[in-house]
Amino acid sequence: MRTGARERRPDRATRSGPGVRGVKAAQAGSARAAAEAQRPGVETEAGGPAQGVQTVTVAPDETGMRVDRFLEARFPGLAFSHIQRIIRKGELRVNGRRAEPKDRLVAGQAIRIPPLRLEPARPADASTAGESQTQSFLRSITLYEDADVLVLNKPMGLAVQGGSGTMRHVDGMLDALRDPRGQRPRLVHRLDKDTAGCLLVAKTRFAAAALAKSFRSREARKVYWALVAGVPRPRQGRISTFLAKEEVEHDSRMRVARHGEDGASHAVTYYAVVETAGRGLAWLSLKPVTGRTHQLRAHCAHIGHPIVGDPKYFEKQNWELPGGLQNRLHLLARRIAVPHPRGGRIDVTAPLPPHMLQSWNLLGLDPTRYDPIEDAPEG
Repeated sequence: MRTGARERRPDRATRSGPGVRGVKAAQAGSARAAAEAQRPGVETEAGGPAQGVQTVTVAPDETGMRVDRFLEARFPGLAFSHIQRIIRKGELRVNGRRAEPKDRLVAGQAIRIPPLRLEPARPADASTAGESQTQSFLRSITLYEDADVLVLNKPMGLAVQGGSGTMRHVDGMLDALRDPRGQRPRLVHRLDKDTAGCLLVAKTRFAAAALAKSFRSREARKVYWALVAGVPRPRQGRISTFLAKEEVEHDSRMRVARHGEDGASHAVTYYAVVETAGRGLAWLSLKPVTGRTHQLRAHCAHIGHPIVGDPKYFEKQNWELPGGLQNRLHLLARRIAVPHPRGGRIDVTAPLPPHMLQSWNLLGLDPTRYDPIEDAPEG
């Protein structure tokens, strides 16, 4: 598995020294740059936006990007209207030719970029401090990281994406991890807000494409742990239904639907009872074959064994929460195993979140116990 960033080759001046001719060329270049800065209409960095003509090369993980999105990613301070204007006027060239905003780039192409009007750099302030705090938080919940991939241990209660009234979420936090070219990490899959555990993030466009392909082809393997009411019979099995979204009192949830019903999608889950405890409680290991919204929560409820602490799907009448257990969703994205974009395999496990660890301790469940779902089929 490749975990390090590619080492840059030193330029010729570093390898052999500039020499007399190189020094003279550098001095001439400096003089030209100074003269250019004094020309009318050319803004300098001290006065706000300033950059001379430059040529950049399309990196392998930027293959397939639109020209306008390439500039937006490389130069976060560049107004989108300005991007459109320099492309439309032909000031930007791809391998010496004019380009359209929607043209797709290929690794190795040379992009000639005219002087740009960039927003002046923001001084260090509260927003910068906030970004530093976000970076520290993300580092504190990182289970695995290399040059292409990041696996986070998402806490329960933290949303993965924004929504109505949701301001703090993982997707927004990823802006704090932009690389020097302005490229930001991307979510590969999602977890419910109250589900804790392994969340896979791609740090490059190349990794995002490769990991998305692995999920589509079902090469990605996910294992979840849950505490449910009652003990399923049989103790190992396969749940196969169609699920469709329904609106219930200004909220949405998934319901079991009929084959062919509008909006219904097939969902398959394998389950196994790892251990039983307490007043009719079971620790389940779950392996979803498909990835539907609320799939595991809806499937557990469908077989009559809803997940403890689930506010949407726990509907057992006269059921009381055993003493000492917190009324929070007892569902953990325990493990994710997926082919690494550059070869090999990533296999990461998340620990029990605090509320589930407390329940395991109270019920005498052993987290190191053998997990029978390992032998479940892949599809």
